[in-house]
Amino acid sequence: MSEGADFNLDLIQMVQRARMLHDETAVPSAMTAVYWIEAKRRDGDYPAPTSTAGEWRIKLRVAEVDAVWERVKALTVAGELGYKSKVSTKPAAGQADPEERSLCARTYDAGDDADVARVGEALRALGLGEMEYVADKSS
Repeated sequence: MSEGADFNLDLIQMVQRARMLHDETAVPSAMTAVYWIEAKRRDGDYPAPTSTAGEWRIKLRVAEVDAVWERVKALTVAGELGYKSKVSTKPAAGQADPEERSLCARTYDAGDDADVARVGEALRALGLGEMEYVADKSS
């Protein structure tokens, strides 16, 4: 690998670390510069995502997104959910309801029924409304 390639990898990692530091304190309803805020697992062992990973998707209202995100972020960081969670900060292009936001809790593999169910139960315990699980398409 050339020195330039090493430098670029270091730069990418530096940018990713800065983004995660930013996301630690970001408030979804107050953000406009980025579409997603993310939280990653720090505690506990968890398998790396596979090509058949997936996510629990929950629709939220702007009025509730900040409080729900704080709870989901804390559970994610503590290792109680999957490997990553994220929340939208603004409506998607063409979204009919401008007051709707999306929250996603990622699992490493949609084929691990026990893990998918465990993460779903942890989210339901928060009193969240309708949820759906969507598997990634394998590459």
